[in-house]
Amino acid sequence: MSIVYLGLGSNVGNREENILAAVKGLEAGGIKVIKLSSIIETDPVGGPVQGLFLNAVLKAETSLPPLELLKTCQGIENALGRVRVVNNGPRTIDIDILLYDDLKLNVPGLVIPHPRMYEREFVTRPLQEVI
Repeated sequence: MSIVYLGLGSNVGNREENILAAVKGLEAGGIKVIKLSSIIETDPVGGPVQGLFLNAVLKAETSLPPLELLKTCQGIENALGRVRVVNNGPRTIDIDILLYDDLKLNVPGLVIPHPRMYEREFVTRPLQEVI
C-alpha cells in the first residue's frame, strides 16, 4: 500500500457537502482515508473572478498506481458535476494528487509532487495537519 496526500477544493454549490462526498467517493473507490484535515475557507488563486473556496487535504492508503489514482479522482470529480470549461475556473470539486509516497513523476496530465503545492497556503495549511 502507498501513502498519498490529496488536496480537495470546492467553490460551487454546497462546498462542504461536495468535499465530504468526494471523501466518500474515494473510500468507495478503495482508497482508505487515514486522516482528513480541517476544512478551511480560502480566496481563489488564478483563473477568473469567482467565489471563495473550501479546501482540505487528506492522507490515505491506496494500492492504485498513480495514473489509476488520477483516473479514480477524475471519475469522482465528474460524478460530482465538475465541468472543465475555464482553466482554474469555478468547480464543484477538485481533487489533486499532492504526494504519492516519495515518488517523483512527470508525465502528461500528472506531476507528482504537485508542482505548485508549496506556493499555496490553501494546500500547505491543511497539509500540515495530516502529515
